[in-house]
Amino acid sequence: MDSRWIGALVAVAIVAVAAWLMWRSWRRRTVRDETLAAYAPPADPGTTTLEVEALYVATTPEGDPLERLAVEGLAFRGSARVEVHRKGVLLRIAGELPSFIPADRIAAAGTATYAIDRGVEPEGLVALTWIVDDRSEPEVPSRVDSYLRCRYPGDSARFVAAVNEIAAAPEAPQPEAEESEASDD
Repeated sequence: MDSRWIGALVAVAIVAVAAWLMWRSWRRRTVRDETLAAYAPPADPGTTTLEVEALYVATTPEGDPLERLAVEGLAFRGSARVEVHRKGVLLRIAGELPSFIPADRIAAAGTATYAIDRGVEPEGLVALTWIVDDRSEPEVPSRVDSYLRCRYPGDSARFVAAVNEIAAAPEAPQPEAEESEASDD
């Protein structure tokens, strides 16, 4: 056998082993994170206060930007349209189902410089910290960071401000009619 064929077979074997290892690693990650999900979008999220185009980068455990989570609806990187509503944040990522983060589950939004496979200029990413829908037992609130790279200049600052506004001041519950009548007596 010619030495070129031996080299080609070795190269094909190395690529096959690497592909198998990547597949196995992703499969383990999806099994590990199968209880984590974003929330289903409400039928009427309310008026849109801000809409931006972005690149969705990843969702990671809070404070650990190099450990990707395979959160249902947020597992893959892609172009996104992000809408901020009074009730929460709606993420429409290409190739994924729409994901919603209710305002009462948002901790804060800020800026970041790196996450997983994306390193950018200082404050080039937006980090949205929120409590993920964790269906595991026992139910312990898990906080995660979702990273976005806004497409147009100035959108990052507007997005951070809009998210922090709804996170800091969620909608006040409306009093029941009976409660208001009882106070009138």
